[in-house]
Amino acid sequence: MAKVIHIIGNGDNAHLYQPAKGLKIACNLPPFDISNIFVSCMVDFKMMKAITEGSVTNPYPWVLGVRPQKWMEMRQTFYMKYSPQVKEFYTVLPKYAQNYTDFNCGHFATHYAANKLKGEEIHLYGFDSIMDFNILSKTDFYLPSDRGAANTERLTRTWRPIFAGIFKEFKDTQFVIHHKHNNLPFKKPENLEIKVHK
Repeated sequence: MAKVIHIIGNGDNAHLYQPAKGLKIACNLPPFDISNIFVSCMVDFKMMKAITEGSVTNPYPWVLGVRPQKWMEMRQTFYMKYSPQVKEFYTVLPKYAQNYTDFNCGHFATHYAANKLKGEEIHLYGFDSIMDFNILSKTDFYLPSDRGAANTERLTRTWRPIFAGIFKEFKDTQFVIHHKHNNLPFKKPENLEIKVHK
């Protein structure tokens, strides 16, 4: 039986996730209640800042990227308080990502699932920025971000090739994007399925 992983992002179509067998990974916080979250992936200073200030609480086990790792190194009190929640630090930066800033939480969670957890079938929900000109995120409700047209265009142009790189790097992994249409804006690799929900 294939090792199945479900990654719940924060895009508009995250709600397409329905309870299913397999590991569940959240990007930051899931946009709705999901039982048995295996880990929450976090990559940003602003998420760490919000947790430090107490405006955000993340009760799940954490897998942290380079910037949260630096945040914890610089703040020993924070580190001592939250270190029991840290499952691990994942600091891999694939060659097709220019820097850690470009490697967003969705990229990070997907790469972690394929590379570290050796997922054989990885389902993606709420990854709207791959399919549409849409970088809106449920995270914006508690961590405001620039979602103007110019920034949306810049980030879409940066983020999509990284996802294409992940699909290419893990060619033996089956990826499934759950979305409302199947109009992928780049050539679909053989190991990617678009599951359309009506």
